[in-house]
Amino acid sequence: MGKEEDMLKKRLIELSNQAYSRGFVTFSDFLNLNELNILHTIPKYMFPAGYETYGGYELSERQMAAFLPDALCFSYPVKAVRVTPLNKRFAEELTHRDYLGSLMNLGIDRCRLGDILADEGGAVVFAKEEIAGYIAESLTRVRHTSVKASVQETSDITYTPRYESIKGTVPSVRLDTVLSVCFPLSRSRLVPLIEGGKVFVNGKLITSNGYHLKEGDIISVRGTGKAVYDGILSETKKGRYLISVRKYM
Repeated sequence: MGKEEDMLKKRLIELSNQAYSRGFVTFSDFLNLNELNILHTIPKYMFPAGYETYGGYELSERQMAAFLPDALCFSYPVKAVRVTPLNKRFAEELTHRDYLGSLMNLGIDRCRLGDILADEGGAVVFAKEEIAGYIAESLTRVRHTSVKASVQETSDITYTPRYESIKGTVPSVRLDTVLSVCFPLSRSRLVPLIEGGKVFVNGKLITSNGYHLKEGDIISVRGTGKAVYDGILSETKKGRYLISVRKYM
């Protein structure tokens, strides 16, 4: 385990100890997929107070951990900031990277931001409650587009992901073969992604090409995209499997 991973592990255990000894809920920063995997692989006995994770909406990748003393009601200190162009007619086609870049230019640490959901109408930024107001006041431009931002409760956000349904035949339901259906990449490019720690299944880091997927598994490839394995549709006469996946857009 590297120095940064070791520091994160110690910090998470410390937050659990604080929650247990002081009797109040403690929260981590937003954790990325690698950091969430570290959290989930720490033995449970090292956490005197258990934990839950949340990122502002159901399919969030970046999530905050809450360490919970027994029988304590709480709410996550997460807000949604809705960003929309001042004039849609003259707005550029802005991407996740554009919004993230503008937020970084405001001097905000990435660990204080959750997911950013961008579409043709603008974006929703999930952020720690303490900086949501600052974002709403300070974010006035993304690239060359003038924008306005307002703070909302996460419960007011409805998000229906857009996805593309893809079918393909594979010799087996291995992680590498299913990924080849999800993403137009050769095996020589897919294998290094898996072995290099870029692929997660249901939030858990998977480094084995031969990992066997189950119906409903959510596959996330850092820097590439996310998909859901929907299962086997049929078996061909040659013993191959026709499978279906949903690739999120």
